[in-house]
Amino acid sequence: MFYNTNLPPNLRVLKDEIEGYAREFGLDFYETIFEVVDADDLNEIAAYGGFPTRYPHWSFGMSYEELKKGYDYGLSKIYEMVINNDPCYAYLMRCNNVVDQKLVMAHVYGHCDFFKNNAYFSHTNRKMMDEIANHGARIRRYAERFGEDEVESFLDRCMSLDDLMDIHSTAIRRRDEHSRYDFNDKPEEEAKTHRFKSKPYMDDYINPRVAPDAAEEARRKKEKAENNFPDHPEKDVLLFLIEYAPLQTWQRDILSIVRDEAYYFMPQAQTKIINEGWASYWHSTMMTQKILQPAEFIDYADHHSGTMATSGRRLNPYKLGIELLRDIEHRWNTGKFGPEYDACEDLEEKRRWNKDLGLGRKKLFEVRRIHSDITFIDTFLTPEFCREHKLFSFAYAEQNEQYVIESREFDLVKQRLLFSLTNFGKPFIYAINGNHRNRGELLLKHDHNGVDLKLNHAQDTLGNLQFIWNRPVHLETIVEGKPTMLSFDGTEHTQKPIGETDENRRNAPAKTK
Repeated sequence: MFYNTNLPPNLRVLKDEIEGYAREFGLDFYETIFEVVDADDLNEIAAYGGFPTRYPHWSFGMSYEELKKGYDYGLSKIYEMVINNDPCYAYLMRCNNVVDQKLVMAHVYGHCDFFKNNAYFSHTNRKMMDEIANHGARIRRYAERFGEDEVESFLDRCMSLDDLMDIHSTAIRRRDEHSRYDFNDKPEEEAKTHRFKSKPYMDDYINPRVAPDAAEEARRKKEKAENNFPDHPEKDVLLFLIEYAPLQTWQRDILSIVRDEAYYFMPQAQTKIINEGWASYWHSTMMTQKILQPAEFIDYADHHSGTMATSGRRLNPYKLGIELLRDIEHRWNTGKFGPEYDACEDLEEKRRWNKDLGLGRKKLFEVRRIHSDITFIDTFLTPEFCREHKLFSFAYAEQNEQYVIESREFDLVKQRLLFSLTNFGKPFIYAINGNHRNRGELLLKHDHNGVDLKLNHAQDTLGNLQFIWNRPVHLETIVEGKPTMLSFDGTEHTQKPIGETDENRRNAPAKTK
């Protein structure tokens, strides 16, 4: 049965009213289109990442079943969903009461302002709704031509690798856009121009073997460098595979689609705390100052407090984001920042400190424009904030076999929080050599930061990489404090310690007969 998703007249009036308030407060956003859908439809849209025209894949169905069961059993409910696009698309649940619809609309306008103005979203495609529809059409066409099983199997492998990218490459130029790596096809004898030509059986006599001089050593190093690529460790492993893996045209296109969508969704993961905090700050401000009727305050307070609820077992990004933004606003309004304030050692004077600067709202818009979660936390988290909100770090106690409070010290709390946000808690993997051992094998390296890889996950990832590269794949990492090489040749996984002799053997060119 077809349902009209357009806003009914009463919600259209509310939408115009709330949009006006948002612009009065200085929010700047693209045109926002609200659609009203049933809970089941909203769960389906959410399972597709907000894009109902996305390509088909079994993992989206799995996400849908999880969301549907959570809603049916009363364990979870999606209140709002908004898409970074021009125009922005937002979805309202048909069964929500009026107070919830008001809250969601105000919250959505906060997100839309953040999407448009935050630096980390500046590279994103503002017509992604159309682009993702094109992606879906292309993959469906490949499935019709090459078979659903083959296309879905390859798509499985690509999606398992979608985090092997460089999250900072959109802001930092890593390499020359036009540089290309290639194998050195020159015959070995052409390179040795300083040797005399001779018959094979006379070569040892005419060209006696002597220790190589500096020129010979330089030539060998240059030749080795030409046979190895990339020139520098490549963090964007997906791009490396797209450029150099022996893929068919349709496979290369699917891998490019997965990479493009991963880069589109990346800023949302980079700004989860500050983005949700910004939207919550503005829905709270507009609801309490402009939108709510007196009889609606109790319902609003009940639903808002549920969104902000937190516990010792998890960190609520909505709560942390809004409270830290409010703390920034208070500090810049009262002047609790800068060298003079930091140099004050009288705790009572610091508590009563108030320069009445009134710079809080201006500072908030600056923070919204230039920060991600990491820079937001690193710049504005203070010891006073941690004490007020009772933040602590926790660790697993082997003797008790449970998690316990590790410390309430500010430095450690901040370090743990930043560590969990760095690269979304995922390992840093680099492509080191696409011609490893001069056999066209792929060598990767794990930039170890104190946390070992999950070996079962690493083996599955190597299996998918090997399928795409079509040659053995190796990964340097640390296992239990020891340098280790994980390898997969297409049939067998191996794990060997890296010793000095192994290191020399890896760097030496392969011998030929």
